[in-house]
Amino acid sequence: MNEFFLNKLETMLDKDRLSHSIGVCETAKKLAEINNADVKKAEIAGLIHDCAKCFSDEKLIEIAKKNGIEIDDVSRAQPNLLHGPVGAIIAKEEFLVDDEETLNSIKYHTTGCENMSLLDKIIYLADYIEPNRDFPNVYDIRRAAYKNIDEGLMLALNNTIEFVIKRGLLIDIKTIKARNSLIIDCI
Repeated sequence: MNEFFLNKLETMLDKDRLSHSIGVCETAKKLAEINNADVKKAEIAGLIHDCAKCFSDEKLIEIAKKNGIEIDDVSRAQPNLLHGPVGAIIAKEEFLVDDEETLNSIKYHTTGCENMSLLDKIIYLADYIEPNRDFPNVYDIRRAAYKNIDEGLMLALNNTIEFVIKRGLLIDIKTIKARNSLIIDCI
């Protein structure tokens, strides 16, 4: 595990979020190995994916505006959704990550996106199923993800959409597009 990244994260994240990030890193490495993906990219993205998670809504909006990140109605109502795109900026500027695939996986780890790359899928799922997670269906999603990444991703996206609907929140269009493109790819 990259000590530079870990030391930097300790100054940015609370104890629980740091523990979560380490869990995502380890899960991402396992998923990358199973799916013949770049383990190093998965490790880096998994570890720093939430680097902006503890930022205030105001700071997320400020950084997003400064960097030309679109703030749509959903992001305006739920600024925490910006922690992925803002996290990609922080990963580039403060963690010196310059690999676009890694940055994209950080950017979309919360919402997913249309035509997700293998690394996007790995980081989205690793964030969702890491060992510290405990919610209804997580064991089924975890089992599916280790068997077939697309099956695990579909279950995770469906679960997310159901959760958001039950809470009466807005569904990010990128999540809908992620699900739809996964269905189209499987037809």
